[in-house]
Amino acid sequence: MATSDIDPTLDNLYADMAAADVAPLWTQRENLMPVTPLPAALPHVWRWKVVHALAERAGVSVPVGRGGERRAIALANPGLGNVPFATPTLWAAIQYLGAHETAPAHRHSQTAFRFVLHGGGVWTVVNGDPVEMRRGDLLLTPAWAWHEHHNTSDDAMTWLDGLDIPLVSQLDAGFFEYGRAEISDRSTPSVARSEQLWQYAGLRPIGGDAGGACSPLMVYRWESTDAALRAQLDLDNRGEGGVVSRGHAAVRFTNPATGSEVLPTIRIEMHRIRAGQKSVSRRAVGSDVWQVFDGSGVITLDGLPVPVGEGDLVAVPSWCAFQISADTTLDLFRFSDAPVYEKLGLARTDFEPEDKPR
Repeated sequence: MATSDIDPTLDNLYADMAAADVAPLWTQRENLMPVTPLPAALPHVWRWKVVHALAERAGVSVPVGRGGERRAIALANPGLGNVPFATPTLWAAIQYLGAHETAPAHRHSQTAFRFVLHGGGVWTVVNGDPVEMRRGDLLLTPAWAWHEHHNTSDDAMTWLDGLDIPLVSQLDAGFFEYGRAEISDRSTPSVARSEQLWQYAGLRPIGGDAGGACSPLMVYRWESTDAALRAQLDLDNRGEGGVVSRGHAAVRFTNPATGSEVLPTIRIEMHRIRAGQKSVSRRAVGSDVWQVFDGSGVITLDGLPVPVGEGDLVAVPSWCAFQISADTTLDLFRFSDAPVYEKLGLARTDFEPEDKPR
């Protein structure tokens, strides 16, 4: 609280305000209404080799079962104190499921997805629909969907979990329920029921359940994502456009029933940047988490260049200047809180003048 050496009356006023649990705007305007965002979260990089090694150690010492439910190691942004949040609105974690292990069913009000960097042999069962998890696949778990996992292989599997836990926590809207302890469906189909209905582009099943606010398609396969990115860069090679910027292709995962986001609070994309090319330099209100799926390059965060390689994870806070340069062909998975800011009318993006997209 501000004090004055020349006006004890003002000092007394501020003391009485504090005692009454009120505060004057005129002493706090710069923090309450800053000229530009002042995020507490820091730009930060988590090295895959470090986090994965910790997950392997946890796999030896920490069982999966009732109580803890999941062997997940959350990214804790050093700017946010002791909370296990990657950004103020996004939660990211590495989940590790050992050979022939199962993770019991539960559900919650938070929405979630899984993105597979390596491995196979795990099925996640979402509301009774077993969905195979393979490298490069994006799998969804809508809010309140029952979900459980079972590993049929002789090897452990690790994947990225993303949720809106911090946002739901700030809104005091968190709920959680335990399901049955035993896996409800141990079958291992190569095609999930939601795929059979919804995987065909431009074709909506008449009478099919559209899934409410979340996508009714529970898995987006890498083969389709890869083909879409290759097609964009093929157009670029012929000078026919169709890409974000020169040598940079990107796709957004969308709800096949509505064309909107796959999850109402999280935007999910995949990017591919050709070797020797770079993304546009931008800064935006809201936050992102990126994971390098394949290749290597340099990510520049507020002017600081950081080399990244396969599996590395990067938190980009609100209004942080951000650019990617590719050493090799670079594939990156991105999720952000952009839908929330857009719905609230708070979205804003700035580009460096020479880097404005075409």
